[in-house]
Amino acid sequence: MRSETVHMSGHLIDSGQLQLVLDTIIEHGADYEIADFDVGKRHDDESRVVLSVTAATAEKLADILASIGDFGAAPLVDTDAKVARADLDGCFPTGFYSTTNLPTQVRVAGRWVDVARPEMDCGIVLREVDGTVTARTRPVGDVRVGDRLVVGYQGVRVRPDRSIPSPGQPRGVGETFGFMTSDVSSEKPQGLLVQGVADGMRACRDANKEVLWVAGPALVHTGSIAPMVALIRAGYVNVVFAGNALPTHDIESAMYGTSLGVSQALGVPTEHGHSHHIRAVNAVRRAGSIAAAVEDGVVTSGIMHACVKHGVDVVLAASPRDDGPLPDVILDMMVAQARMRERLWDAEDRPRVGFCLVVATMLHGIATGNMLPAEVPLVCVDINLATVTKLADRGSAQATGVVTDVGLFVKELAEELAPTELAEELQRSREVAQMHAATYREGRPD
Repeated sequence: MRSETVHMSGHLIDSGQLQLVLDTIIEHGADYEIADFDVGKRHDDESRVVLSVTAATAEKLADILASIGDFGAAPLVDTDAKVARADLDGCFPTGFYSTTNLPTQVRVAGRWVDVARPEMDCGIVLREVDGTVTARTRPVGDVRVGDRLVVGYQGVRVRPDRSIPSPGQPRGVGETFGFMTSDVSSEKPQGLLVQGVADGMRACRDANKEVLWVAGPALVHTGSIAPMVALIRAGYVNVVFAGNALPTHDIESAMYGTSLGVSQALGVPTEHGHSHHIRAVNAVRRAGSIAAAVEDGVVTSGIMHACVKHGVDVVLAASPRDDGPLPDVILDMMVAQARMRERLWDAEDRPRVGFCLVVATMLHGIATGNMLPAEVPLVCVDINLATVTKLADRGSAQATGVVTDVGLFVKELAEELAPTELAEELQRSREVAQMHAATYREGRPD
């Protein structure tokens, strides 16, 4: 039998951390004994527990310690982190420490060092410059021979307690989401959910952080173009991550008044409508880029038009099913990942983004959740429960899900945050829709 004494501190009971640790030990077929438990008496007091963990073999014990380390349990006796050099490009050394997106520290030469850019499923690279050791996450594909990476669980500690705001978290955001304590909100009043998201976005802007939208084409299909443009104009959309479909159907709507060939004014398929999206793609490709198409007057309205006019950064990543794609879409997936990561952090490795809203997209939402540090609040809105739950299932500890119609949710959000802009955009969209509807009623070609 092999044993190790570990300790953890924080709001262990309210957050459920202690229960997660104990359940993990039992699930691994091991045993534990609580040696000391100091429970905080007041709401703001932290608790502290010391556990003795016993497993049949050293290998089993190592697996358990690595697993419960993600919940904040660390060896009672501090030891320096073990380090190994990478021996192959694009490969971690054997036994590497696999990161979470939670605040993490490593112990080097008796000193705890913060790990910059916390991101899940990465390794920790140590560097020394002028006698100062720094630690930073690194994706496996970016590892190069000779890199010094942390291996094993020793000398690593994680702070998973979300009840205490992290240093980079906008003031008030943690409190804003107090009512959204469940991972998925499906039966709570939508007005309260919208209000909570709106308050979080306001707090983000007040903290001079950016609001990131990760969006799918359902924004267009559900009639959310006008609310999105209103939010862009009001400054509540600073960065957009998406694929080829969102801009394609948004531009299709701007040029032809359709989405997937269905008239957005009449709600019926239009003649030759099946070709509208590829005609829109072709028009933008001829212009050279989305920005060029806007400046040339090819695209005169819509989400992409507003993003260009208001300086919103847009990162578009390709998928195998893309038509065209648009010239702005990044075809190399590794380049797309790098561009997304680059957009999340400033030059001093602090999060530029203070709030993330994922709407109607599973793959881009999961990808972004994997990259974001846990201190950034993330809300996923989708009509499909499976989409909403996958973010939390994939390890995004900060994710909150809202199961509802995206179109209704975004419109209510715009009514809360940008009522004047929304009224103007709705009137403008009605005028454009009437123009397109008249075109189709007269039977004119597209």
